[in-house]
Amino acid sequence: MRNNIFIKSFAFLSLSLLFSVQGMTQDEATEEKPVARPARPAFESGLLFDNATTTIQAQKTLEMVIQHRFGTMDNGISDLYGIWAPSNIRLGLNYSILNNLMVGIGTTKFNKMQDIQIKYNILQQTRSNSIPVTVSLYEVIGIDGSAESKFGKNYAFSNRLSYFSQIIISHRFNDMISLQIAPSFTHYNATEHPVDHDRLAISVGGRIKVSPQSSVILLADFPLRIQSISEHTEAVNDETGIAKPNICIGWEISTSTHAFHVYVGSAQNILPQENMIFNKNDFFDGDILIGLNITRLWGF
Repeated sequence: MRNNIFIKSFAFLSLSLLFSVQGMTQDEATEEKPVARPARPAFESGLLFDNATTTIQAQKTLEMVIQHRFGTMDNGISDLYGIWAPSNIRLGLNYSILNNLMVGIGTTKFNKMQDIQIKYNILQQTRSNSIPVTVSLYEVIGIDGSAESKFGKNYAFSNRLSYFSQIIISHRFNDMISLQIAPSFTHYNATEHPVDHDRLAISVGGRIKVSPQSSVILLADFPLRIQSISEHTEAVNDETGIAKPNICIGWEISTSTHAFHVYVGSAQNILPQENMIFNKNDFFDGDILIGLNITRLWGF
């Protein structure tokens, strides 16, 4: 029952925000106000490490995504600081149906995860700042492709499913600095004790442009410890069931058709719901790894 309440509450919040913004847009059109020019996207890419940004490519654009995560550097030179360790990789394709609507699919090595993604911009920052932020709704549906034995005796296909819902709010301050904040809700249909099925989290990311094609990029994901909504209160007390924050810092090189990220971070999983529920690496204890992202665009 608690799970249904949180899912319905988050869905209601998202739909309410969507309909209220659409109503505002219709009222403005009725008053025949001049159309405000949209600001340039706050981020060069729709991807920020393992997170989404509010950037959606132009209509009829196909984007190929390659995300690679080496192992942690715990063993030092013996596995070449994680490069020889077991790695994780995701291959994805995103397509912009409209200038403000993107759909995507992907496959990830760990757990043979398949995913479906949807991102929809409901507000666009304007150059005059009459609308000061860009707001996106972002959803990821994950399908665990592991063997049935992983899910125990009471197997059902629904046990494979997980959901990640997020509202992303970004602001482009100037040509150099952009920031975003993104509250999220994660739900897994099946988890093992003492891991909760549901998790609220907050993510903060930023970009500092240092040259026409290069930027320093930053991200922190914070799974929230809320005992009142936990199914396993002992997990909140002893932290065994709570994911660690995912901290990332890296370098972005972008062109009109490519974006390349190289960075160090603390999460080896790639889908956001996996990081919010299962990440046990502590950035400040040295549990860090090297990550790479590559995106390539084609217009049709």
